Formats: sequence, structure tokens, C-alpha cells
Amino acid sequence: MNLHGALPPPPRALIERMVRALRHRGPDEFGLYRDDRAALGHARLSIIDLASGQQPLSNETGTLWVVFNGEIFNHVELREELAAKGHTFRTRSDTEVIVHAWEEWGDACLTRFNGQWAFALWDAERRALTLARDRVGVRPLHVHQSGGRVRFASEVKALFQDPDVTRAIDPAGLVETFTFWAPRAPRTLFEGVSELPPGSVRTYSDGTVREHAWWTPTFSTERQRATHTDESAERLLAALRNATRLRMLRADVPVGAYLSGGIDRAVVATLAREAEPGALHTFSLRFDDAEYDETPHQRLMAERLGSVHHEVVATRGDIARALPDVVLHTERALVRTGPAPLFLLSSLVAREGMKVVVTGEGADEFLGGYDLFREARVRRFWSRHPESTLRPRLFDRLYPWLARSPQASRAMSLRFWSRGLDRADAPTFSHDPRWSSAASLQRILSPAVRDAAAAAGDPVEALVRALPDDFARWDPLCRAQYLEITTLLSPYILSSQGDRVLMGHSVEGRFPFLDADVMALANALPPDDKLFVLDEKHVLKRAARGLIPDAIIHRPKQPSRAPDAVCFVDANAPSYVREVLAPDRVAAAGLFDPSLVQGLYDKCARRRDDGALSNADNMAFVGVLTTQLAYEAFVRARPACADERTGPGFRTVIDRTSAV
Repeated sequence: MNLHGALPPPPRALIERMVRALRHRGPDEFGLYRDDRAALGHARLSIIDLASGQQPLSNETGTLWVVFNGEIFNHVELREELAAKGHTFRTRSDTEVIVHAWEEWGDACLTRFNGQWAFALWDAERRALTLARDRVGVRPLHVHQSGGRVRFASEVKALFQDPDVTRAIDPAGLVETFTFWAPRAPRTLFEGVSELPPGSVRTYSDGTVREHAWWTPTFSTERQRATHTDESAERLLAALRNATRLRMLRADVPVGAYLSGGIDRAVVATLAREAEPGALHTFSLRFDDAEYDETPHQRLMAERLGSVHHEVVATRGDIARALPDVVLHTERALVRTGPAPLFLLSSLVAREGMKVVVTGEGADEFLGGYDLFREARVRRFWSRHPESTLRPRLFDRLYPWLARSPQASRAMSLRFWSRGLDRADAPTFSHDPRWSSAASLQRILSPAVRDAAAAAGDPVEALVRALPDDFARWDPLCRAQYLEITTLLSPYILSSQGDRVLMGHSVEGRFPFLDADVMALANALPPDDKLFVLDEKHVLKRAARGLIPDAIIHRPKQPSRAPDAVCFVDANAPSYVREVLAPDRVAAAGLFDPSLVQGLYDKCARRRDDGALSNADNMAFVGVLTTQLAYEAFVRARPACADERTGPGFRTVIDRTSAV
């Protein structure tokens, strides 16, 4: 969009290149709209209204245009409501519902949408561009502004098709990665490129920019007592059943389901089987490393469901070979290899000819499922008597292996959890150990990067300044949930392990636990219904009784993990690893200290077979490697786009200017 009329219209060739750079997100057909001030481009993955849902799409008068990535799952109900108010529809698509809802309610329509989306809406009469994103940021939306123009796209690689967009790594974004595991919107890994925050809407009009958060996670400020009844479990199950039904039936293509061996995906897959009669295709990720594998529980659920079950085995070599493509799609530096196996899993879904899967993301964040929540509860209890030797023994209940560990190892673990016991009232108490551990990795950054990032300020202090007014009045579990939702779920889980690795193979993920009604219900539950003493996701386990096998409900929680540094330091590792970590390439990028990187590589190579690699070593190695890969893919070279001679072509073209 041109912010003023003196500029020529956006070049059509540029818009076409930007769309082709996103072909993996929408391989079925392309479309564009252009006038003297704005241009919209779209790459479509056809899921709803295959015949007539082409984009860009307008209202009846052609004054309001939209491009939209995502789904509005309650579009049928909204269409009926809007039709009763006199709106006329010419398609069955959820995209058209956005246009008429905007005409009827303005940006208040966003609170009525139950779905996952990022959209751009151009009002040609008012010359106003509006960008909006769903509640928790399932769908991405990036923005770059310079030279009087606003450029926006689902992915950064589309923005980098414009030669006027400078390509550089943002030191502050890198420091946030080595703190929170990912930059927090609006910051990204790249200088000058921002991300519209989840739950936000922004409008450019008449030289002004207006933005506000239309949704944010919130919790009760009243002290709530646990119900300890089946009422909450029944309400949760009813909400999940409806959420899963919508995600199964609001599609004109088959919908599959992921199975991991855990309760979240097992519940979703079971409800998916209820919602859609016929063959249900399920997909599981296996590992040849027994430490990470969940095959027996996955197969137990597949047998229980009677599904058509598909499996992919991720070896260390597979993870190493996939990582450059994973970085290309996630557009982030990563401190874990977890996205790579999920990238392989979505490839399996695509090979089986499917476009959509339902899965269980969001359950841990909204229902208190992470070990971090349990650790924080034990640490808070310990902090009341920090001299106690009995209270830290509660960690043995969390991790039975700890009691059997050598004394030195046990002492080291307890020292980690004892960090900040004197700050139990601090807003970030629950997350301080994780963040300080990750921040220690910043020692390998180059002095220039550390200095530049320091000028931007401490990221944790910035986060604290932006906390909601009621934050201090929430229960400690709710505070921890808010931090996990806003610093890990939205910027990392849903991006690096969700949308990007799914859409990298043109597969859409749908997440019943992130349904608007399910999230509202979960946030209204008493904290002890979610984390009862040290029993995580207590209410979900009650809801799942009789629905899935007891062996799944009561199995010890197994975090989603994958082998890290060991994948890249043996004799069979891909050649790119040594190439991008070579001292001259590290020095050329200017992001890390080359001598420290070489020392880290040597240390990981020495210890790859003895199991002595620490969590810090693994995170540092993966962080350096993926940062270097991101530099090579996005800064040193311009990301490629699909050749114009291949692909579906531009089926929808509305060009309202005569400019070339």
C-alpha cells in the first residue's frame, strides 16, 4: 500500500513474485487485485468452497477487498445472521463472511469470529488498509514500512522479494531468541520487519496508523476454589466436542488427525472420529532413538480408533537433512530441533493426499500441562522455607529419576530450581529459571551484537512493563499460563512447530484446544481444576475418562523432544554443517564469536557418544547452527520464488490501473 498518492501504483510484477514466494502456502491457485494505491495478492489452499472461493474477494460494489489466510469455523452461523440483516452472498466461502461482517460491525466483528486467521482488508473508497490476526496468532502476518509504502505478507520471504527491503538480522531479535526461544511480536529476527501481534488489528488511513489489541488472555482476579466435581469436566468435554466437530465438518476436503501417544491428541482424535463417520486417517511421528519414541501408545490409540494409521520414523540423519528447509520455512533461529520431525510428519500427510489435520496444541498452555507449572508450584512452596531439605524432595515426585541420580547431578538440578527463591513475588518467578538458562547462551554472541541488543533494552524488563494491569491479582498459575501463552505458544509453538512446518507441505493444522469458546472456558476454570496439587491437566483427565484408554490418561507426561546436537556432529553429518560453522563464515555473518563457536562444535563432537551433552550445549549448538542457516538463506541470498512457468497461475486478476 502507498501511504500517499505521489507514488506510482505497486508494481504488478513484484506482487506476482511475492505471491509465488508463498506457493507452498497456497499451491492451488493465485490471485491479485491492484489499483493506484494498493495491491493484494493471494496464494490459495482450497479447503472451503473449492469452486467459488477465489481471492482477492470483494463486496457487491467492489469497494471492499480482502485477502485471507485461515478459517472462520463459525462462518455458517455468521452467514445466516448477516443474511437476516440483508446482506447478499454469492459464494459459500468463509472469506466472504469477513467482508460482510466488516460492513455490518466494523472491527467489532473480530470478537464474533471463532477461528484462526490473518487477513488484509482494503477499503478503496476510504483508502484504508486494515490488518488483523487471530487471538493467539495461529496464522502469521509480517509487515515492513519504508519509502512511503507498507508491505505485508504471511511470511518474510515474500517481503524480501522487494529489492527495496533491506535484509539483515536484528540483534535484539536474536537476543530474544536466546531468552524466550523466539522473538515476541512485534519483533522478528529481521531488522525492519515486524509481526502484527496476536489478537491485534491495525489500520493505515489518511497518514495515520491505529492499532489495538482486540483480545488478550485474561483470568479471574477472584480467589476460586476447585470444584472437584464432574461439572467442569463435562463442560470442557462439551466445548471440545463442538470445537472438534466444527474443525472436522467445516471443510470440503478430508480431515486427518495427529496421534502422539499423549492425552491431548488422543482426545482430539477420538472426538474427530465421533464427528466424521467413515475412514479417519491418523498420523504419528516415531523416532529410532528409544528415548524419544512413543510408538506403543500411538498404536494403542490407532487400534482403539480403528483408523487408517500412517507413521514416519525420524532418524538423526533425517533431522539433520531437514533442518535447512525447516529454517527456510520457520524464518527463525531455533534452539531446539523439534520442528524438524514435525516437518517430516507434515510431509507424510501431504504424500497421503491430505490438506488438513486436527491436533492438540494449546492444551498444555490453557489447562496447566507443562512441567514448568508444576516446578513453579514446588518452588513457590519451597520459597516459604528456603532452608528446608524436605520441601525440595517434592521434585522427586515430579521426576522419579532424580532420586536415583548421582548426588552431584541431583545437587546441580536443585541449584537450577532454587534460582530466584527470594523473588517468589516477582511477576516472572515461574519462568526465570528457563529464561536465565537460555540467556546464558548469549555469551557466544559477538560483542557487536551484544552491544547493539543492549541498546534496545532488556527483553524481560520490557515484557514486565507491558503486563496487564490485573496481572499481579491473578493466581500464580494463571500468571505462569499468561507468560507461557504469550512468550512460547504464540511465537514458538504455533509458528516453528505449527503453522510453518505444516504449511511448508501445504497442510493446514486445526487446533480444537485453541477454539475461542474452549480458551474462554479454560481461563475461567479455578486454577486447582487445571493443576490439582501436582496433577497436571486434572480437568482434562477427568473429561477423558471412558473416552480414551486409562493407559493414555495416566501415563507419565513425556515432553515433545527430539535429539539435538548429536544429529550434526558425527561423520555422516551433512556437509552444510561444517560449511556454515566454519570460522570464516561465522566471522562474515558477524553474529557470533568464531572461536567460541569452534569450541562448542569440538565439545559436542567429543561428547556425542557418551550422553554428556548438557541442555545448554544442545541449545547453544542448535541456536548457532540455525541462526547461521537463516543468515545464509535470507541475508546473504535473496529467498527464491517459484518460477512463473510453473504453478497454477493467476486465475483471479483485478487490475484497476493502467500502469505497467
